[in-house]
Amino acid sequence: MSGKHYKGPEVSCCIKYFIFGFNIIFWFLGVAFLGIGLWAWSEKGVLSNISSITDLGGFDPVWLFLVVGGVMFILGFAGCIGALRENTFLLKFFSVFLGVIFFLELTAGVLAFVFKDWIRDQLNLFINQNIRAYRDDIDLQNLIDFTQEYWECCGAHNADDWNLNIYFNCTESNTSRERCGVPFSCCTKDPTEDVINTQCGYDVRLKVDTEQRNYIYTKGCVGQFEKWLGENLTVVAGIFIGIALLQIFGICLSQNLVSDIEAVRASW
Repeated sequence: MSGKHYKGPEVSCCIKYFIFGFNIIFWFLGVAFLGIGLWAWSEKGVLSNISSITDLGGFDPVWLFLVVGGVMFILGFAGCIGALRENTFLLKFFSVFLGVIFFLELTAGVLAFVFKDWIRDQLNLFINQNIRAYRDDIDLQNLIDFTQEYWECCGAHNADDWNLNIYFNCTESNTSRERCGVPFSCCTKDPTEDVINTQCGYDVRLKVDTEQRNYIYTKGCVGQFEKWLGENLTVVAGIFIGIALLQIFGICLSQNLVSDIEAVRASW
């Protein structure tokens, strides 16, 4: 006996536990997002009446939490358990799933650049559809209010888009106190006011256009979004590039780990 022994291929502990640690964070975040989404639906009574999911005429922001949380949960589970148990099936699923997401993001980015006018029209339709459903869901209402306050805008193109809402339209048959008005989120802010005046938009569209500017934002949210995107293009591009590099890094690491595991098993 020479005392020498053959040292075969080994699974990299660094890669293994890096993937495990990174994905367990994703897994917990996915659980948190799903929990928030389900809690929001529970508060709105959706879980006790599943058919009400389709009743909302606009977009329910809870879907964002559920879809993002679901994707993060699945990815985190596959990467975490796959790395910890050295399960090549889960690791391959993780890398393929991540690759599909990367491809969809890349495709969406290219299409958004090529079909800018179509995207603008779809964004306009999306906002107007949700203006119609403004009072139907508190989460949607909060989302629209946040958007209009953040971008200092009102409606998709202008304040008259609020004619699409049954409570704010200017028709003679509308008996709502909010007739010919806009939500408070359209109002220009007075820095001296500590309390938000939720009635500041009442009857404002009965005034002439030049006078409306003294009370509300008159620019549309589509144009303000395009302006914001142009001013923050470097930051937005940097975020997307960072996410893309992180995804490519995750795919490479998982494939490297799979190769190590298969090499070890082949040497048995």
